[in-house]
Amino acid sequence: MTDPVLFSYALSGPQAGQRLEGADIASNLRDPVLAWVHLSADDPETPGWIAEQMPYLDDTVPEALTQPATRPRASRIGDGVLAVLRGLNLNEGKDPEDMVAIRVWAEAERIVTLSRQRVRALEDIGQSIVDGEGPETTGDFLALLAERLNARLEPLITDLDLETDALESHVIGQPDQELRHRIVAMRLQVIELRRHTAPQREALQRLEGTDIGFFDENDRRHMREAREKLTRLVENLDEMRDSLAVLREELSGQLSDRLNRHMYILSILSAIFLPLGFLTGLLGINVGGMPGADNPMAFWYVCGGLLVVVLLQLLILRRARWL
Repeated sequence: MTDPVLFSYALSGPQAGQRLEGADIASNLRDPVLAWVHLSADDPETPGWIAEQMPYLDDTVPEALTQPATRPRASRIGDGVLAVLRGLNLNEGKDPEDMVAIRVWAEAERIVTLSRQRVRALEDIGQSIVDGEGPETTGDFLALLAERLNARLEPLITDLDLETDALESHVIGQPDQELRHRIVAMRLQVIELRRHTAPQREALQRLEGTDIGFFDENDRRHMREAREKLTRLVENLDEMRDSLAVLREELSGQLSDRLNRHMYILSILSAIFLPLGFLTGLLGINVGGMPGADNPMAFWYVCGGLLVVVLLQLLILRRARWL
């Protein structure tokens, strides 16, 4: 039998600031002190652990905490808050935009979080608790979690914004097919990030407006700041998505113009050499009666005639504004 608990900390009481192990986890969850437990969401023992340690929960809560498919949300259920948030996937070999779901059940005296993959924001909070700078209340924990998720997200969006600006000069100055692949890949990354962050903004707004005892005005103020920052990040993603769409259209237009120019040049060359090819082919047939066959100057007469034909063609093309 595996242990679904990945790590646990006491946020108040005699063991405040300490990492909990073994029986201390269950005792701190039962005692009137604030404790935080982080579980593996895909461990088969997790549903049984939740049922054993928190049998009073409504049936919908364990189901929401362990279901594989989630989207950011937040709602009050009884004396607790059920929230699902998303954090960047910074695990090795993973795409950052494939954001990891963080499921949270929060009450005044216990916090339970679950995830299927490693979440750096939760590890940051754990380290702050050990350093004596961690949250002391449930509301403080939720506000800090929102801030840490934004702190991990903001550098990535800033880098994408800078890369989008750099692409603009490349598209205008040196358009090529490789740029098209970069633009498409970036646009898909931006769309994926926005797909998770936009509903997360609504979830933070719901948490901010939750009327529950462990959420005081100071916690609401910090949650409001986290929501405002996330709103700005979502707006940046919207701007990048639109900019990348415009850049893709501009690049397609420039590549199409380049192709049209090349085809135009080939068409002009074909128009010039087609009659020349016809005349040289006609004069090159190997039958009797060819004029000038016995004249030593016939070759130069033919060359001069072809030159006249070329000059006439250039004149006609010039008058037709093709050149």
